[in-house]
Amino acid sequence: MAADSRTIIAPTDAELLQAQADLWRHSLYYLTSMALKCAVELHIPTAIHKLGGAASLPDLVTALSLPQTKLPFLRRLMRLLVTSGIFASDSGAEVETYRLNPLSWLLVEGVEAENHTYQKYFVLATVSRHYLEAASSLADWFKKDLPVPIPSPFEEQHGVPLVHEKTKLLDEELDRIVNEGVAAHDNLAIGTIIRECGDIFRGVQSLTDCGGGDGTTVRGIIKAFPHIKCTVLDLPKVIENAPPHDSVTYVAGDMFHSIPPAQAVMIKLLLHFFSDEDCVKILEQCKKAIPSKEEGGKVIIIEIVVDPSLGPIMYEAQLLMDLLMMVNIRGRQRDENDWREIFMKAGFSDYKIVKKIGARGVIEVYP
Repeated sequence: MAADSRTIIAPTDAELLQAQADLWRHSLYYLTSMALKCAVELHIPTAIHKLGGAASLPDLVTALSLPQTKLPFLRRLMRLLVTSGIFASDSGAEVETYRLNPLSWLLVEGVEAENHTYQKYFVLATVSRHYLEAASSLADWFKKDLPVPIPSPFEEQHGVPLVHEKTKLLDEELDRIVNEGVAAHDNLAIGTIIRECGDIFRGVQSLTDCGGGDGTTVRGIIKAFPHIKCTVLDLPKVIENAPPHDSVTYVAGDMFHSIPPAQAVMIKLLLHFFSDEDCVKILEQCKKAIPSKEEGGKVIIIEIVVDPSLGPIMYEAQLLMDLLMMVNIRGRQRDENDWREIFMKAGFSDYKIVKKIGARGVIEVYP
């Protein structure tokens, strides 16, 4: 047998030491998640907010009613959270203080401000025992020859799907936290989208928000564009708990079977829960619900559009959200080519990515 012509070039000493540090980081990243969970459960962001936006360690220990003996341990926790970008600090001051930054501001409870959506339950859901057990079973899941449609590791591990009416059979508290987390995640930045992409609503006389939950999004749209007649379609269990609104019509139904007709149909952060085949079925119903392109018919989709050109941090966040989908449900995050293929299969003629806002894209799809 001929010798393998490939040779392995041994790393330098400096490269090996850096590789070891990188291995520590990747192996121990779960501790950053657990530290974040701890900060949320202790209400540290809210405490800093109530203390005027900045707090020393003694201030925090007192505000959180912690034993004084825990002060040195709290310092170590906060040091990691600052390094991870979850809080800011004034380390050069005579007394080190910790401040809120945009990330920890999202974790402050009771703030009444535009574009503030409390993200506590998104954090608690993603670091829950059930999520972690599903992720820990990933290698075993890969080895199994499972029937199509392939269940997610979560479903294979726990016996029920996530974000489903059966989830509460596994754990009612998990079901509540997941639903709260999904709602908070979906409602974040709708004000920014309306301000940055308001033109997508100009000229629209009627709009159906498909899977619109309690109507938070359409209420924001009506505030900016009061002439639009808005309908919210969602499952009966969601609609029955939606707050009444004079300008919103709530319809209990199933988007796989029928969607209330409107000039525009909007689907916001919903399609990533579904397989490509189910996305096509949903969009086919959307196409039936709208008029021709000449009459202003369109589907407005707000979804992650995976794109490395957004930069390494945003791209990594998108890929982590895709892995979250792979581990816990049967959907996925998609790049532009994936979306184009789905739109064409559903019978649409064209589409336009109006703007990319953070990790999300605002897309118009035309019949």
